Amino acid sequence: MPSVMGLLEERERAARQRVDVLQAELREAEAVWERFVVARETVAEVLAEPGGGKAVPVVVVADGRPARVVGAVPGSVVPVWREGLDPTVLAPDYQQLMDALVSGNGPRAGAMDCRQLAVAVGLEPVPAKVEGVRSKAKRLAARGWLAEKRPGMFSAVAGRGGGS
Repeated sequence: MPSVMGLLEERERAARQRVDVLQAELREAEAVWERFVVARETVAEVLAEPGGGKAVPVVVVADGRPARVVGAVPGSVVPVWREGLDPTVLAPDYQQLMDALVSGNGPRAGAMDCRQLAVAVGLEPVPAKVEGVRSKAKRLAARGWLAEKRPGMFSAVAGRGGGS
């Protein structure tokens, strides 16, 4: 009959081998993930470059800081909000969401859920449209443009909106 210590050592070795295999898989998965991050960032940089007669965002500088972007185009990156940054730096879809929340066009002025926001910007409240609005609103909240005090309820932050 094998000893208890022998059995424990055997199981410890098996567990260690499993950890080693999982760590190797994790390193491999992280390398793949990093390649996708680099690819996405590279594509974003390429798309942000002037090209092909498309409208190119032009940064207007006030007091040494970017104040607004003239000609923000659909698909442009949502910048992190900072003092002095104007909502015109946002792509038109994002500006519409900001305007809807600032003007309070909805049954709950001040805070709206994604279905209400979709209706406020003129979209049908079907799941596909509502999820698109949710994605944009979450992105605006994550970058400091909107507040999400409760999950799914978005509101404008004082001083960050404005009629565009």
